[in-house]
Amino acid sequence: MRAGARGPDLVAGQIRQWLAIHPDLDTSGMAVIGRINRAAVLLQQVEDASLVEAGVSRPEFVTLAALRRTGRPITPGQLARETSSSGAAVTKRIRAMEQRGLLRRRSDDRDRRIAWVSLSEEGRSLIDLLLPEQTGYESELLSGLGPERIAELSALLGDLLAHLEGALPNRSL
Repeated sequence: MRAGARGPDLVAGQIRQWLAIHPDLDTSGMAVIGRINRAAVLLQQVEDASLVEAGVSRPEFVTLAALRRTGRPITPGQLARETSSSGAAVTKRIRAMEQRGLLRRRSDDRDRRIAWVSLSEEGRSLIDLLLPEQTGYESELLSGLGPERIAELSALLGDLLAHLEGALPNRSL
């Protein structure tokens, strides 16, 4: 066992159970994807707790972050791509966030069918407050791995994402 390791994780136990039933089963994909999925669930639980305290959902935080990061008004379609959300979900989210004063929506001067979404001052202040907290949580959660292993994991996950983004059919993600 590696130094600092706490013992088998939940996925390791599930793999052992599957191998007891199907000894010839290739569990290498389960070992990676199962751990990515489990880690995502655990990380979101921790990070979402602070967002709930601020009165913001994860999709709203992602929306605020996308608008702040792009630094300019964007269309709901662009926002859907930036947040990996469906158009319907983005439209509903924009409406609710606009009512709360976090976003502004305006029609295009030349084509009234096009809407532009931007942060309000309140939305900008909120994301500027929340983002350092979220990145701080992320750094804290990963701190047990050390800088070299974090960089290695980041590179491996980047390779995986590049492969998946190029190999999987585009389903509005």
